[in-house]
Amino acid sequence: MEKSEVKPKILVFIPAYRCQAQITRVIDQFDSRVQAWVDTVMVVDNRSPDDTLNAAIERGKSVIKDCNFIAWCNDDNYGLGGSHKAAFRYAVEQKFDYIIVLHGDDQADIRDLIPQLEAGLDSADDCLLGARFMRGSQLKGYSWFRTFGNRVYNSLFSLVTMRAIYDLGSGLNLYRVAAFRDFYYNSFPDDLTFNYVMLLASYHRKQVVRFFPISWREDDQISNVRLFRQAFKVLGLLVGYGLHRGSFLAKELRTRGFDSYTGQIRYRQGLISDE
Repeated sequence: MEKSEVKPKILVFIPAYRCQAQITRVIDQFDSRVQAWVDTVMVVDNRSPDDTLNAAIERGKSVIKDCNFIAWCNDDNYGLGGSHKAAFRYAVEQKFDYIIVLHGDDQADIRDLIPQLEAGLDSADDCLLGARFMRGSQLKGYSWFRTFGNRVYNSLFSLVTMRAIYDLGSGLNLYRVAAFRDFYYNSFPDDLTFNYVMLLASYHRKQVVRFFPISWREDDQISNVRLFRQAFKVLGLLVGYGLHRGSFLAKELRTRGFDSYTGQIRYRQGLISDE
């Protein structure tokens, strides 16, 4: 398989909600080595009730020097999945080659992805997914109970998809934009289960998915997940896919449908000419 020889155009999308304390640390991850690979950093705030977006703007002004920086606010509360849809559309419209998803709660570290970029992206890879539970990964502050639960669900998803799955959603992923231009995921859930359905769809559509180990920590983050309710919901999605496959993925899986996922750019800096 051929490795890309020309530096790709990469958008880093940072979904953020109620992470005023953590978003500054996330932006601090963008040292010169990271910025050398990135065309644009885009923070997407999902109507946070705190000062997340302003905190991101102020830190971005001082840290992001060698690439473009955008602070975006959704027009409605779209959820984590909805923020993904807004960012993916922006990546398609602005002709990015790849989009990196880095959650704004400072649990994953984008610097874990840089060796993958330096080694050369495989032109056949559609999804390069960070994995907390594969050899070489490092977990800090994550309870044994949640680790056990994740490993169980990884095994269940692996059984249904007949693929080795090491993480269902770590907060650090890279996607080849060309594979997502038709927005087949528009009816996928807008909540935290979006990533699970995206992974099932990637395998169903025979996309090339590859995992890589990451470091991951949990300390002062605010969880928006009701653990057992989420676990049963994810299990229901897996059962639905296992029984119906493509017809399940084609269903309307949102609890509230949006005609579009729009937002406003509240701040920008750099050599951006996308209007």
